Amino acid sequence: MTQLLLPNTQLQSTLLEQKESTRTDFCVRLALTRCCIFSTTTTTMPTDTKRVRGPEVTQSPSLFLCKPAAAPPSHGPRADGRQRDQVDVRPVFVRCGLVSQAKGSAYIEAGNTKLMCCVYGPRETERKDETDMKFGRLTTDMRFAPFSCSERGSWIQGSQDKDLSLMLHESLQPAVCLHKYPRSQIEINVMVLENSGSVLAHAVTCASLALADAGIEMYDLVLGCSICQDGASYVVDPSYMEENSCGSLSSENQGGLTVAFLPSLNQISGMQSDGEMTEETLTAGVRTCIEGCYKLYPVIQQALAKAVRRAAPPPSES
Repeated sequence: MTQLLLPNTQLQSTLLEQKESTRTDFCVRLALTRCCIFSTTTTTMPTDTKRVRGPEVTQSPSLFLCKPAAAPPSHGPRADGRQRDQVDVRPVFVRCGLVSQAKGSAYIEAGNTKLMCCVYGPRETERKDETDMKFGRLTTDMRFAPFSCSERGSWIQGSQDKDLSLMLHESLQPAVCLHKYPRSQIEINVMVLENSGSVLAHAVTCASLALADAGIEMYDLVLGCSICQDGASYVVDPSYMEENSCGSLSSENQGGLTVAFLPSLNQISGMQSDGEMTEETLTAGVRTCIEGCYKLYPVIQQALAKAVRRAAPPPSES
């Protein structure tokens, strides 16, 4: 019996060895296949386009901080090259009709001061008392964008915005023919995009342009100009640093003046003054502001003429 079972035992052991070798080969092949699949998926994996990768080399944020601006010179030429004690206004860029949703709009840029104004209406007024039945109402809203100043502000209208809105209203109301719009309301919204000085004066000019672009009947355009008195000398169309330097010092003939002027009628519709100035200095400052308004008048007329040509229908071929 032992001799007969011996071949079967050898055969069984041989079969077991073949199975183990086959199983080992299958496991090796399976592992290699998985490695190939994993390597293929890792190389062809799509990149994440929504993730912003940081720079390879970084620098300290303190390197990009703005240096504190130096105080403007009290004598000689100004920081931007303009002269003192002269009617030297900044170059002005004006454009009308930029906002299609508004009835009229205007954009003005004087140096680094940038403002946008939109006019809506005339529309039916909400308050219907006896005064509104005979004359229209003019509402003004002037705000500073949060990024307009060196220190970030808020969208909520502050006390400064309310004061400037009131001054803007007092300067524009005498020039608008409100008796032509009974039971109506005209809304003026001014947004200061960048504050680099003389904001109120340029807001008056920009709002007047927007009213004319909207087709609102007016007696005349309203132009604004401001000066800053510094002792015996003055600067016309002051910058933001010049306004702050004039307001920080306390001496005689120290302050600021803004005049709203109707050039065709030769009348003053509004005036705002702060500081301490003598009567002679204030009178001379008003005359200087009027001269500055006359310098701006041709630029404003040219901008309005371009806007009218742009809005006019093309001439008929017949």
